Amino acid sequence: MLRERNHLEEVIGNYLKLEQGYKDSIGLIELGEAEGDSTIVAEAEAELGRIAGKLRRLELESLLSGEADANDCFIEIHPGAGGTESQDWASILLRMYMRWAEKNGFKVELVDELAGEEAGIKSATIKVSGHNAYGWAKTESGVHRLVRISPFDSNARRHTSFASVWVYPVIDDTIKVDINEKDLQIDTMRSGGAGGQHVNKTESAVRITHMPSGIVVKCQAGRSQHKNKAEAMSMLRARLYEQELRAREEKANALNATKTDNAWGHQIRSYVLHPYQMVKDLRTDVETSDTQGVLDGDLGEFMSAALADRVKGKTEMLEK
Repeated sequence: MLRERNHLEEVIGNYLKLEQGYKDSIGLIELGEAEGDSTIVAEAEAELGRIAGKLRRLELESLLSGEADANDCFIEIHPGAGGTESQDWASILLRMYMRWAEKNGFKVELVDELAGEEAGIKSATIKVSGHNAYGWAKTESGVHRLVRISPFDSNARRHTSFASVWVYPVIDDTIKVDINEKDLQIDTMRSGGAGGQHVNKTESAVRITHMPSGIVVKCQAGRSQHKNKAEAMSMLRARLYEQELRAREEKANALNATKTDNAWGHQIRSYVLHPYQMVKDLRTDVETSDTQGVLDGDLGEFMSAALADRVKGKTEMLEK
């Protein structure tokens, strides 16, 4: 109740700030025009543009009404075939999502990471905490394609790499997921990566395999095996719940003969760094030449377009 109250106060407060900013900007434009000061008019018009962008984000957030949209989420990244090149691309995506989370006021925690032999990562999972974290990030699930001159190729040839991203919500106490303990295989191991004597001497990392579904989760972020097991169980519940959500969505799509924007297991975005600079979302056709900005976490335009497209698709299905 307290969390919901704080969220509503924040939403109303943000709207009131934008409303006041709009009035102030209009007042400045009128003042600038009266005094013939084009500089003041230009600054106020630029501020109106920023206010409009913030309003569009608030409008989209108001549409995040899914069962788990308001929840925290896990973002899981795996490289495709291609060895070191793909593993390096996976590490770039990991950094991109961590930067995106930080820029948008979310708390981000590295839950699990398996480093590659030469560079990059073989897999990684982060937890993004904050209101509507899952609602915003859920459209990022899919395959991401990179085209660039490989830094690992002595002949400086162009390479194409793939990595998959999987986003699923953190399950809170309001959502119940039943798991039979007999269906679980729990293994412990030493944590990987950099660490001190604790990492080297204790088997604190936990891997849980859910036998009926084949889902495997792993956590090594905490120093305590008990804490890692609890986090891994949270990840497993989230994966099972997300699997159910996906099954429902696929069933609805089959009944309505439509295809969702979130094409599971298919390419959703292309990042081209050579011979030209371009990032393009293949679902919404949104594109930008600011590749460095995108890789630094500026994903708002892509997420907003994908979310609006998904909401539009659901609205059309309801109308039918």
